[in-house]
Amino acid sequence: MSPTSPLTALSPLDGRYAAKVEALRPIFSEFGLMQRRVLVEVCWLLALAEEAAIVEVGPFATSTRQLLTTLASDFSLHDAERVKAIETTTNHDVKAIEYFIKEKIGDHAELAKAKEFVHFACTSEDINNLAYALMLRDARDGVLLHTLDKVIATLRQMAHALSAQPMLARTHGQTASPTTLGKEIANVVARLERQRKQIATVELTGKINGAVGNYNAHVVAYPQVEWPVLARRFVESLGLIWNPYTTQIEPHDCVAELSDAVRRANTILIDFCRDVWGYISVGYFRQALRPGEVGSSTMPHKVNPIDFENAEGNFGLANALFAHFAEKLPISRWQRDLTDSTVLRALGTAFGHTQVAFESLLRGLTKLNANPERLAADLDANWEVLAEAVQTVMRRYGLPEPYEQLKALTRGHGITRESMRTFIESLDLPQDAKQRLLALTPASYVGVAEKLANQI
Repeated sequence: MSPTSPLTALSPLDGRYAAKVEALRPIFSEFGLMQRRVLVEVCWLLALAEEAAIVEVGPFATSTRQLLTTLASDFSLHDAERVKAIETTTNHDVKAIEYFIKEKIGDHAELAKAKEFVHFACTSEDINNLAYALMLRDARDGVLLHTLDKVIATLRQMAHALSAQPMLARTHGQTASPTTLGKEIANVVARLERQRKQIATVELTGKINGAVGNYNAHVVAYPQVEWPVLARRFVESLGLIWNPYTTQIEPHDCVAELSDAVRRANTILIDFCRDVWGYISVGYFRQALRPGEVGSSTMPHKVNPIDFENAEGNFGLANALFAHFAEKLPISRWQRDLTDSTVLRALGTAFGHTQVAFESLLRGLTKLNANPERLAADLDANWEVLAEAVQTVMRRYGLPEPYEQLKALTRGHGITRESMRTFIESLDLPQDAKQRLLALTPASYVGVAEKLANQI
């Protein structure tokens, strides 16, 4: 049995769901981490070369700068395998990156004299925190938000298409004032848009300030250099936000913030998946049949809401990890412990399960078709929902005990169109108000739901 077969993968993200997370693999794989570590190391060497006071390094010729830049941009699987081979000796993954770069520099005429400035004054965390921040930025901006936008766009389209489709609401699981299918979906769109903004605006921070965050070694070697100024310029050149106050590690508060933001969006979609599951169960939605699909191994009639169940399950898995990231990563004993190191390696797993959930949800949405006949039948069987409207109009015109009268009429009793009309006819109301109530049906009692759904 091949150890590289998807059928032998330990994680379903590398097996069953591998195709759904393909876009995340170059980011969160060990290869992706190595590539970004090389990028940070190379960019740091280039930044040192531009500092006039550090005469031992630069400035570099254009061709030399290009050679260094290419080390990161052209980093290959072969290069990653070489790093891994070096690590078998160093037993240290970041040191292996340093030795790999020095090996690539070799006897280059201009770089040979600067070889010992690779990883200059750096602790491993100076490289790692920036590499992980770059991974998170690439995953968020290039994959997660892109797919979330597809979910939002699909839901918005559904909200508009179903804006006028009346539906019996069910607060506490009981019959309640009607709404429309489109308005209920619009609620989800509005919630997701708010969380999308929060996900997108999380500031991904970074630091490069040495063993305990004070530039100790930097200042001893080059006291004339304004190291915080250089560090800020360098971190910002990577497209990140500079964090001036850290211990040995960047405190990961931004990872916690991003985890919490993504978790909230996922939670909204768990809520939505459960609601859709229920609407399918009561027949408000039909699911389109796919040739060859099987709903049950023994019950041939079944068309299960499997995509929404799959999405809910994967959102839950992702959120369990995101919750752990948010609770654990900002905590480090004294100036540094290594409990964050292994946890950070699981970031891709959380993003992966989120991506699988998104894809399953999108697949499920393509199968949904509203069932107007079932929706209409449910509304027509529950005329008691007009009690709210009638007692509110009674309040306006000062009729005695409107709430109590409607409670006595409707609570625990079967109300029909005829019994409701008889009650309205008996009321001492202005004729125009009485006619409005008599014209009302459960299907038309939706307020401005259609307008709200179309405005989203």
